[in-house]
Amino acid sequence: MRKLLVALVTSILMTGFSANANTINLTVADNAAISTIVQDDDQASGEESASFTQELKTRFIEGGPGFMGIVLICLILGLAIAIERIIFLNLATTNTKKLTEGVEEALANGGVDAAKDLCRDTKGPVASIFYQGLDRVDEGVESAEKAVVAYGGVQMGQLEKNVSWISLFIALAPMLGFMGTVIGMIQAFDKIEAAGDMQPSLVAGGIKVALLTTVFGLVVAIILQIFYNYIVAKIDSIVNDMEDASITLVDILVAHKK
Repeated sequence: MRKLLVALVTSILMTGFSANANTINLTVADNAAISTIVQDDDQASGEESASFTQELKTRFIEGGPGFMGIVLICLILGLAIAIERIIFLNLATTNTKKLTEGVEEALANGGVDAAKDLCRDTKGPVASIFYQGLDRVDEGVESAEKAVVAYGGVQMGQLEKNVSWISLFIALAPMLGFMGTVIGMIQAFDKIEAAGDMQPSLVAGGIKVALLTTVFGLVVAIILQIFYNYIVAKIDSIVNDMEDASITLVDILVAHKK
């Protein structure tokens, strides 16, 4: 009887140990499988990103370093000018309402000199126009108004500085692409003429070059066109603020003279 109980207990313990071992083995196998799936996903994502970059480089080289390089230079120069203009225009933006109220209050409390100090310490074309008008106020309101109008034209020229170069690159990039298209087609016909036979493999290379240069030229033009439209809209907004502020300043000076 005692031997039977010992055998039964031993059998139960062995069964439990075997079940636990199987559970542990399954857990380890599941973790290994999950880890393998995650690694495969990360590797696939990395390969996809690398393949896109590699594909872009390959297409750029296939398009021909000559015209593709010039189109790339147009993109770099256009973006450099656009970013510089955007930064300049954002810094030139002024709270016109706050400045106008400050100038009116300074004229009432401290006179023209206090208003000029306020404009001198404020950045932006509107403050510069105000300063020029206040600087001529002793010569009369008409002189101050003429100074405001004249200096407003100077400030507008500074806002529009180098913007024409962006429009040049917008027009130049697709034109270079089309020129690459024509050259690619000429090369394709030259190969056909040299071979004396109309083979698809001879034409495909030239047509590929033609299409690639056209695509890259159009992409560059589209990117620069977006920046150009934003810059033009920003300039129009600042110019409208300048004109409204100039009219308000003349009214303030007329009221101050009375």
